[in-house]
Amino acid sequence: MIKDDRFYAFIVAHTSRSRSRIRRIAIHKSWLKLSAVAVLVVFCAALYGFYGLAQQARHLQTESENARLREENQRQRRQLENLNNRVEAVEDASRKLVEMSGVENSETHTSISGGAGGPALPFDEMTVNFVESKAEYVEQELRAYEALLKEKAVIPSIWPVKGNLESGFGGRRNPFGGSSFEYHEGQDIDAELGTPVMAAASGTVIHAGWQNGYGQVVYIDHGSGLTTRYGHLSRIDAQVGQSIARGETLGLVGSTGRSTGPHLHYEVRLNNEPVNPRRYLPGAN
Repeated sequence: MIKDDRFYAFIVAHTSRSRSRIRRIAIHKSWLKLSAVAVLVVFCAALYGFYGLAQQARHLQTESENARLREENQRQRRQLENLNNRVEAVEDASRKLVEMSGVENSETHTSISGGAGGPALPFDEMTVNFVESKAEYVEQELRAYEALLKEKAVIPSIWPVKGNLESGFGGRRNPFGGSSFEYHEGQDIDAELGTPVMAAASGTVIHAGWQNGYGQVVYIDHGSGLTTRYGHLSRIDAQVGQSIARGETLGLVGSTGRSTGPHLHYEVRLNNEPVNPRRYLPGAN
């Protein structure tokens, strides 16, 4: 007996009320198996394709997230750099203010070598905003303080030379001898020959040269009718029209003009009227 490898299917089709026909369709089992295999292959290929698309989508999502994180990191890094620049600017401004205020460097210098530590804040958005607000507040305070110091910088507030106070403002006995008295319009500060003489306040040099009585002398105009004079210099290091800062050297102590020995004749004038320089010498009163 021959084995039948075919698969039979019977289909009854009605074409009308009076006629009907039965048609037999035969399909080999091998074709059925091949069709099933083909369907399975197509299904697996489709499944693999969907898996690949899902993996690609996940990869693109990961890349997008990494790009966002990199951009966030770059933004925070730029914020940190800007903050560091602002801090450096604040430090520079602080150093300038220290110089303007006349404070000695040894009193303000802080060493950062050696050990370091202390609590630390995490570097995140909240910390950056907090530090930026604090930096902005400090900058505002520095600007206000700088404006105040600039205003005070034009007022004589430092000793023009280090030395001992000698003949003061007002009536005095003639230093060249005799019993006569004279009116002294400044303050004599005894110092060694060649000692640097500094501007007591910021201003503009309006005279630098020889004048009877003063010898070699420098006049500085500080504005608002306030001027200072530095007499008996052995050398002048300033020029007329020069802008000079408080503490800047303008010459050297000497004994030129009407002088009995090396010293600085220091005057402070308001609207060209001499006033007592002692009130402008810290610790002199």
